[in-house]
Amino acid sequence: GVFLTAMTGPAMAQDAVIMVKADAVVWRAHPVFTGAQIATLVGDPTKAETIVQRFKFPPNYKVSAHTHTYTEVATVLSGTLGLGAGQKTEPGKGEILKAGSVFSLKAGQPHYVWTTNEETVVQIVFTGPAGVVFSNSADDPRKK
Repeated sequence: GVFLTAMTGPAMAQDAVIMVKADAVVWRAHPVFTGAQIATLVGDPTKAETIVQRFKFPPNYKVSAHTHTYTEVATVLSGTLGLGAGQKTEPGKGEILKAGSVFSLKAGQPHYVWTTNEETVVQIVFTGPAGVVFSNSADDPRKK
């Protein structure tokens, strides 16, 4: 399960350790990216605090060009992720990132991602609140 404990001692009284073991990760349907799954491991994405989330994308999946309201650091945990920059989704122009690869994107940087023929899990770390804006509003799954 999730482990939360306060450290003892005067200097560490307000520090906490949050631990999520691999077998305790809870996946749910992603609220925006239909067919993908999300697990929030640390934090509340609606608040201005550190957030750690994992995204599980099925094979041959595409997320159209979009931006975020936050700077993010992402690690490909398994599978292969394609990453491209720009306001137009052009998978042939991006980079292919294998498991263990890390990338960082500044807030407002237009980008798009896709998977190859295998399920891919990516871990994202950012400071909330979360937000996504699609470069082309017609690509926004929330409007379909």
